[in-house]
Amino acid sequence: MSKILVIDDERSIRNTLKDILEYEKYQVDLAEDGIKGIEKVKNGEFDVVLCDIKMPGMDGIEVLEKLVELAPDTPVVMISGHGNIDTAVESIKKGAFDYICDGQIEPRDGNQKPETQSQQKV
Repeated sequence: MSKILVIDDERSIRNTLKDILEYEKYQVDLAEDGIKGIEKVKNGEFDVVLCDIKMPGMDGIEVLEKLVELAPDTPVVMISGHGNIDTAVESIKKGAFDYICDGQIEPRDGNQKPETQSQQKV
């Protein structure tokens, strides 16, 4: 059974993802901020980490950078409800496996069409 860590400061998002993933027979662990998520990765192995971008304290990009150092073989999927193309590109450049926006991705300027993100089953 695959083990997934969800790092998100919003309890409702964490719990919703947990419910969905457990229904699909994944083992799920939760962390409410980046520091706690990093500690969980230090103390255990995960097949995938889902990490929110916008969090108080340590933001998702900082968490991503640390996770890439600690567990370079663990895919990290960044999630955000406030996505934009620049953040998606930055995440991928810094080592994210993928970037999922649960809302509309904002273009860089008014002339560009929003792009869709790939969706892969973990």
